[in-house]
Amino acid sequence: MASQAVARGLRAATSKHLLLDKCKCTQLNPRRWLNLQEYQSKKLMQESGVAVQRFYVADTASEALEAAKRLNAKEIVLKAQILAGGRGKGVFDSGLKGGVHLTKDPAVVGELANKMLGFNLTTKQTPKDGVKVKTVMVAEALDISRETYFAILMDRACNGPVMVGSPQGGMDIEEVAAKSPELIFKEVIDIFEGVRDDQALRMAANLGFKGPLERQAADQIKRLYDLFLKVDATQVEVNPLGETPEGQVVCFDAKINFDDNAEFRQKAVFAMDDMTESDPTETEAAKWDLKYIGMDGNIACFVNGAGLAMATCDIIDLHGGKPANFLDLGGGVKERQVYEAFKLLTADPKVEAILVNIFGGIVNCAIIANGITKACRELELKVPLVVRLEALIGSPFTSLC
Repeated sequence: MASQAVARGLRAATSKHLLLDKCKCTQLNPRRWLNLQEYQSKKLMQESGVAVQRFYVADTASEALEAAKRLNAKEIVLKAQILAGGRGKGVFDSGLKGGVHLTKDPAVVGELANKMLGFNLTTKQTPKDGVKVKTVMVAEALDISRETYFAILMDRACNGPVMVGSPQGGMDIEEVAAKSPELIFKEVIDIFEGVRDDQALRMAANLGFKGPLERQAADQIKRLYDLFLKVDATQVEVNPLGETPEGQVVCFDAKINFDDNAEFRQKAVFAMDDMTESDPTETEAAKWDLKYIGMDGNIACFVNGAGLAMATCDIIDLHGGKPANFLDLGGGVKERQVYEAFKLLTADPKVEAILVNIFGGIVNCAIIANGITKACRELELKVPLVVRLEALIGSPFTSLC
């Protein structure tokens, strides 16, 4: 039974030594804090002077048609805007195949948008029923004569940002690194100096840009670093950073990761967060500053600290149970957050038992205890509850544990 597995896991958690079989450890996918659609990332890049394709955003088929006419481009690309990958090979429940289409006729853009907007698109990364498309991006299609890879990311080993590039773009960079490591180039950025001209030019040359394109690519590299700093990014990845037959260096596709600790000074960026495709429970948890990830088991976990939360999930799994979630209260939690956390856990129909595993070193055990008792009374808890509160020895809350 679920409650028995909880009890066995709890006894193991209190033991002094514990060996975990890594092959049996529960796998967790990190929660993506900020979700931006492709057009939103492109807009941020555009605002920083980074070269991207001309584009418009449309919410209706008529708007898409008008956007296609305004572009006045030789060829147009229409892209369904969802957060999942694999759009090009996806299928709509309208019968349309593919979430990315090329055409030279603006009228076709309107027809295609009519079969995209309001319909669910299913790809290899979406839920079984797909995701409803509410927005499309209408962009100028450009030919790419050569593709490269470029990224700026935070690197602990270098204590700051690092540029990484390869002349082999448009493909999985991990595959390039494994098969041709000599084609991966790295430049450490001095956080005080920023990207120097010689660094930008050297990276551009390593990416294979020649003649006037080398200087143009170096300029784009510096602008991307400006964007990196401006939005408090932890990563800006451009794949591909390509050159066109007309002699342009263009960022065709980009992924931007943000530092969620900088939300207080990046309100405009975080206000763009698209929560419509997020799990409703995760969205509700985020409102109360709770880190929640839903899982497939039946034992709910209520823990403080990510490390202890992961260890608790692993212990449950080791003793034959299956965690229903990963829930990290963090430190400085308030009684209302404890109550709301219990509401989330008890609302899950899969949950057959709840395990509370709290270390009082970073949280007041009295707050946790009061929140739990309030939740039990008001929510009429009907599943087994196992609670472990451990305060620091000598603290005024030791008697609660």
